[in-house]
Amino acid sequence: MSEHEEQEKQEEHEGVVPEEIVADTITLSAVDHEKLVRELAESKDKYVRLVAEFDNARKRSDRERSEFVKYANEGLISDFLTIMDDLDRVVIAANANHQDYQSFLKGVEMVMAKIHELLRKNNVKPIEAVGKKFDPHNHEILMQEPSDQEEGTVIEELQKGYLLGERVVRTSKVKVAVKLPEAV
Repeated sequence: MSEHEEQEKQEEHEGVVPEEIVADTITLSAVDHEKLVRELAESKDKYVRLVAEFDNARKRSDRERSEFVKYANEGLISDFLTIMDDLDRVVIAANANHQDYQSFLKGVEMVMAKIHELLRKNNVKPIEAVGKKFDPHNHEILMQEPSDQEEGTVIEELQKGYLLGERVVRTSKVKVAVKLPEAV
């Protein structure tokens, strides 16, 4: 088909609406048109209000979450302050009774027991280290020492590590066994 023929065919079809579109065309009265416009406006208003309510709920949830995080450790801090009070009393007693080391030691041991109980109550537990195989998730090697124990075994704990639940809060600082040098 030539270019001229295509242009003529296109001009014939211009202004002609396909039958399927004509069949789907709806004629509305002015009353029906007004009713649809009102319904559309109401739906739009409901949508805008719903979006605003959702946004307000999200902001409120963010504020509440922020407040929760901000004060989540309040109970823990309160318990810790009680232990600090006990430590203050131990120090005052030690200063007043310079010679009574046994009482001072007893006071420190009592405070330590309260600290351990506080940690236990909050699901904090020490990481086992000495005699265990080195685990990079739980242990940090600070030193290595020739030993007759199996290579990679923790032979000394230099600083205790702790877990909060199953999460490592602080790794254990350890000394690990290495092979003894072979005698020549």
